[in-house]
Order: sequence, then structure tokens, then C-alpha cells
Amino acid sequence: MPSVRSRMQAAASQPAEASPSTERHWAKTVVQVLLKLAYPALILCAWRWDTPRYVGCMLFAILWLQRWAGSGPVATSLRRLSTIDWTVVGLLSCASAAIVFTNSELLLRLYPSLVNLGLLIAFGATLVRGPSMIEKFARLGNPNLPAGAVRHTWRVTQVWCVFFALNGAFSAYTALYWSRASWSLYNGAIAYGLIGVLLVAEVIWRYLVVLPRAARSEAA
Repeated sequence: MPSVRSRMQAAASQPAEASPSTERHWAKTVVQVLLKLAYPALILCAWRWDTPRYVGCMLFAILWLQRWAGSGPVATSLRRLSTIDWTVVGLLSCASAAIVFTNSELLLRLYPSLVNLGLLIAFGATLVRGPSMIEKFARLGNPNLPAGAVRHTWRVTQVWCVFFALNGAFSAYTALYWSRASWSLYNGAIAYGLIGVLLVAEVIWRYLVVLPRAARSEAA
């Protein structure tokens, strides 16, 4: 008995090994994060290359890798794409293919504005048909959203649509009139900093205004 007890204690003291499913989950998460960071990093460094078609090839690869990496087989992932998803993917695929075939620096510079256009289409379509894009994200954590929260997610989706429209227009301006280095700095770094500011502002507004107001309404 002492020997059995000692073996049990030794086994309990050893850290539990991660299951294969847990390891796969973390691997998928890491891959997805890296692919999301790959696009702004590529744009930030694009001005250093004198051959736009190389960047176009990488943009095309990143676009399609983001569609299925970490989500299972390619065919399964593609079946999950909606009509709007296919529209956006088709737009950006044609743009990156055009960069490859023409080797045009202007087309490469306009690519970030097309990304904003694609996001505007994706978010705006959900305002027409519902539920809104932000509501979809919110229901991942809380499937039973109250009516006040649904209205809030609708307004936040509208704010994002305005942001993508303005950012896309300014991105096109940088493509036409700014230097290579300035264009890549804005579209590869500053624009994503603005996205971060908007995300933080929305979280602060939600916790300081929206949630207390909802709590007061329920109490009344």
C-alpha cells in the first residue's frame, strides 16, 4: 500500500499533459493570429520591394490561407463562405491577381482601400438583412442578448461602416499622392492603430454608458 500511495502522489504531483485536441486548438489559434498579422506586416514592408507582383502573390496567398487555416479541410471551410464572403474574396482575389499580372505599383497601393471596401460590404450587408455583424460577434459570448444590447450592436456596426468608408477613401488618397514609405506606414500601421482606438472606445462606452443604462432599465 505505501508503494501504491507513493506512486499515486508522484503522479498527482506531475503536471497533466495537454490533450491532443488542446494542442491542436492552440496551434490553430497561433496560425490564425499569425495570418491576421501577416497582412499589415506585408503592407508595412511592401515599399522596400521594387517588384509589386511578388507582393501580389503573397497577398493572394494570405487571403486564401485566412479563409481556411485552422478551420479544417479546405472544402469544408469554403462551404462556410456566404454569398457576401464570396463577393469580398472574389474582389480581393481579382485585385491581387491583377497586381501579379500587371506588376502595377498603383494597383498595389490601391489594395488596402479595396480591403476597406470589402469590409464595408461585409458589415453593411448585415445592416440590410440582419443580424448586424457586431451582434453576430456578441452572440458568440452571449446568445441571449437583450433588446437594448441588440440596438447597441446595430449602432456599433453602423460606426464601423462609416470608419471603413472614411478609411478606404483616405487610403486611396495615400495611394495616389503619398510616397511609398508614407503609404505603407499609414496602411500597415497607423490604420490599424485607429482600429485599436475605435475598439477601445467602444468597450469604454459599453461599460460606462450602455450596460449601466440597461441595468437601470431592468431595475425600473
